[in-house]
Amino acid sequence: MPAKLVTRRTSLVFWNSIVVISLVQNSSPLSARVPFVVQSLAWILGLVACVFGMMNEIAEWDPRLATIQFLVLVIAPVLWMIERRRPVRAVEDLPPVAMLRRAWFFAILIGLTSWTTCYLLGESMVELPPAYHDEYSYVFQAKTLLMGRFSVPSHVTHPELFDQMHVLNEGRMASRYYPGTGLWLAPWIVIGHPYWGYWLASALASVFVFWTGYELGRLRVGIVSGFACALSPGIAMFSNLLLAHQPTLVGLGIFVWAFVKWQRTHAPRESFFAGCGLSFAMLCRPATAAGIGLPFGIAFLYWLLFAKDSGLPINWRIRLRNLVAMGLPLVIGWSVMLAYHRDVTGSLKISPYQLYTDIYTPRHVYGFNNVTRGEQKVGPKVIKSYDQWAKNLTPELAIVNVRDRWLSSWLWTFDFLPLLISSVIVLGMMFRYDRRWASVALAIVSLHAMHLPYWYTGIMGWHYVFESAPLLCLMLGLATDLLFRDWQISGRWLLPGWWSVMLVVSLTGDYLPLKSFGIASTGIPRISNALKSVRYPRRQYAEFNRSLKAHVTNLPAIVLIEVDPDDTHIDYVVNSPGLSDEILRARYRRGITQMKEIVATFPDRSIYYCDPKRKLIDRVDPAAIQ
Repeated sequence: MPAKLVTRRTSLVFWNSIVVISLVQNSSPLSARVPFVVQSLAWILGLVACVFGMMNEIAEWDPRLATIQFLVLVIAPVLWMIERRRPVRAVEDLPPVAMLRRAWFFAILIGLTSWTTCYLLGESMVELPPAYHDEYSYVFQAKTLLMGRFSVPSHVTHPELFDQMHVLNEGRMASRYYPGTGLWLAPWIVIGHPYWGYWLASALASVFVFWTGYELGRLRVGIVSGFACALSPGIAMFSNLLLAHQPTLVGLGIFVWAFVKWQRTHAPRESFFAGCGLSFAMLCRPATAAGIGLPFGIAFLYWLLFAKDSGLPINWRIRLRNLVAMGLPLVIGWSVMLAYHRDVTGSLKISPYQLYTDIYTPRHVYGFNNVTRGEQKVGPKVIKSYDQWAKNLTPELAIVNVRDRWLSSWLWTFDFLPLLISSVIVLGMMFRYDRRWASVALAIVSLHAMHLPYWYTGIMGWHYVFESAPLLCLMLGLATDLLFRDWQISGRWLLPGWWSVMLVVSLTGDYLPLKSFGIASTGIPRISNALKSVRYPRRQYAEFNRSLKAHVTNLPAIVLIEVDPDDTHIDYVVNSPGLSDEILRARYRRGITQMKEIVATFPDRSIYYCDPKRKLIDRVDPAAIQ
């Protein structure tokens, strides 16, 4: 393994050790006991899961890592029997000022940890082009917003030449996606470092997870949750993709933190911040914002209409202020969204996303029997290879997808085993602690339910439910806190160390090869598989860009690219809004595109023909085709 890679991953292991240090923190009174039957059930299910992992039945869970985790689990009953009998005293809170200082120290440390994790994973790829069609669409959107517009006019005479994946091109050219992501991305494109903005977004999301955990469970919950989010392999991986997820995490992080704080204070300031966060998340990923926001919205509506004020008459003035404070940012967000609709599609009711799907990929429509319904809308502009990639969603496939998304969420958020055990602990204690946690737990379920009627599981098996990751980190923090308190009361003084070891083993197994544990193995860690899948298309795009630069020398030029119909996931026709680049990339359709028309339409540009499959780029002689 290269020395640089060893150094990078050693740094990650160092930060992992911070998790162990954080687990010894305790700063609030002891709470309800975790029933023995709940702990036993979590342990048994963990063993069963490890067996499935050892049998290679769970994708991306290395059987050797599952074996190590199984052995760690097996020793738990022995440690349980080692008891230290002594009186248990309630732990007093630190003075508020000292507590806040300590909290800020960990908040800053968590933010730096997240940034470092994202940087170490992505620094070898930041000079490469993006990997996915969607990323190019978001870049197009950001550059359009930098022009002060939502959209730009399509080419006057030959718009079909510049059809770009996930960019609507029907009189107006615009990303099919909502403008929140482009708004976040735009300033980082200006300074030439787009990934810095995404690393910052991950860091901010981790900090807000910490403050949410601190609000709901004090210091230990916040520390464990925050570091779990900062070290999450999935979150770090997606921070190196220019997609909508990281900006959405920022908005939802602000929303959840402000909302749970508002549930304690009922102050209009917190409801306003919550509304701002949800509004921004909505402008990035509307369905995700709705899925996460639904349980919190129900809690807010119940308080607004029915909740009593400690036995006093309902103060409607306070409730009206909170309604306005939370509702105003949402109204502004909806107004921006509708303005975007109107500018791009000409209708307030039709979104660019919907119009793009109807015209280019009708089989990708949301809902059951998507292929059957989509085939009835197939038109002349359908992208056949990409459209036919869709599977027809049946109830059976939907159940499989939900299962796969849930398993992938556990695997990529932190690791399968700790989050399985944490979920059992949290469910078993659902009604024994702060009821605000119910909205956090239900938001995870709600987000998965929101995407049940969609045929594709998602990038890495989970990107549609990616934003549940910070909430799962909160569940891990809560379960850790509950278990530690119970073990402190019962005198099981070795079990906190056992749990800490399991967390470190699980997370280290995400990042480092198993030989780090002294095990002879040729397998590569989970994160390396993900990086490999992203590096491949990035390098293909980079190689193509270098080839264009080397062969297209007579500028300005237009390059007619004959796209490989068998390759649905790589498309080299990408341009900046306004179509003013020195090298314009156009779509060549054999038997349809007429060279004479191209020569007449672009008299000031050299014309090149490109076949990426054959790695061929030739200049076209206008005189030869007259």
